[in-house]
Amino acid sequence: MYKYFFHLVFRRMDPERAHHLAFRWIRLVARVPGLRTFVAAVLAPRHEELRTEALGLRLHSPFGLAAGFDKNAVGVDGMAMLGFDHVEIGTVTGEPQPGNPKKRLFRLVADRALINRMGFNNEGSLAVAARLASRTPVFRTVVGVNIGKTKAVPEDEAVGDYVKSAERLAPYADYLVVNVSSPNTPGLRDLQAVGHLRPLLGAVREAADRAVPARRVPLLVKIAPDLADEDVDAVADLAVELGLDGIIATNTTIARTGLGLRSGPAAVQETGGLSGAPLKARSLQVLRRLYARVGDRITLVGVGGIENAEDAWQRILAGATLVQGYSAFVYEGPFWARTLHKGLAARLRTSPYATLADAVGADVRTTA
Repeated sequence: MYKYFFHLVFRRMDPERAHHLAFRWIRLVARVPGLRTFVAAVLAPRHEELRTEALGLRLHSPFGLAAGFDKNAVGVDGMAMLGFDHVEIGTVTGEPQPGNPKKRLFRLVADRALINRMGFNNEGSLAVAARLASRTPVFRTVVGVNIGKTKAVPEDEAVGDYVKSAERLAPYADYLVVNVSSPNTPGLRDLQAVGHLRPLLGAVREAADRAVPARRVPLLVKIAPDLADEDVDAVADLAVELGLDGIIATNTTIARTGLGLRSGPAAVQETGGLSGAPLKARSLQVLRRLYARVGDRITLVGVGGIENAEDAWQRILAGATLVQGYSAFVYEGPFWARTLHKGLAARLRTSPYATLADAVGADVRTTA
């Protein structure tokens, strides 16, 4: 039904307009008490065997919504209603910004992919913090907060910009993510270099601790799939050295060649970050490399090209305790999380592992 609706309606609409329309419907449904309860019962049934512990948190399952869908924390309950067991909001910047000029979001339907050059369009950390502070949760879900650099802030002042966001948002975050891997903010990916990343992560850690002295807010870093293998190793080593809580692998890619893209050249050549199915192989490769390097010392989150239960299962076997998706939601619709959860539970039951925790990294340990 949804696929028919997508081809009949959404595919004919500008992708960004379709996103706002669909998100508005989700938020409206989540505001109606009886209706949201019914929808959650249908779309978000619980599977006991999928219960997960990560980052000191308890989750109904390992599957959540990646950053980028809900930039301003306006629809957390709506996404939880659809079955996402953690919702990562953002990317949020120190100051509000409109993002890049439209048109800035593109579908590659033949490849089940998206290209975006949104440019961290968001209301800014002050507004988002106020919204989170006033939020009364309807559904129990873990809320991650993804922070990035304000475009107008020079690179040499980036640390202060991240610190501002961390101080404002950490009190309302179940976990905090430092995003240094979007291709759509000039100079941002340069911060992935260990020489820049070490002082940045240290300053954000201190800011979060100052803002929330009563508890330790887990801190993660999100990296790009385009890092060279030796740079992936360097980030992994730095994360362990600093006592980081986790790494999210991976963000979107600027690559176009070697991905087997079938869409027309006009779409493929759009600038921005490519997400979705073509990212699957490289994201999995980066994840496996990270787990081989860090093992169980920090939590790994697998994201990039996850379309179905088999993709999620492969990420878990490669070392991911948590998995996230976004692009496939555009193509699969509201039953996506339900279908993925059902399939993931079935894979676990037919596997040699008693729990999901036992399966984490099993493939990498076997081949090591």
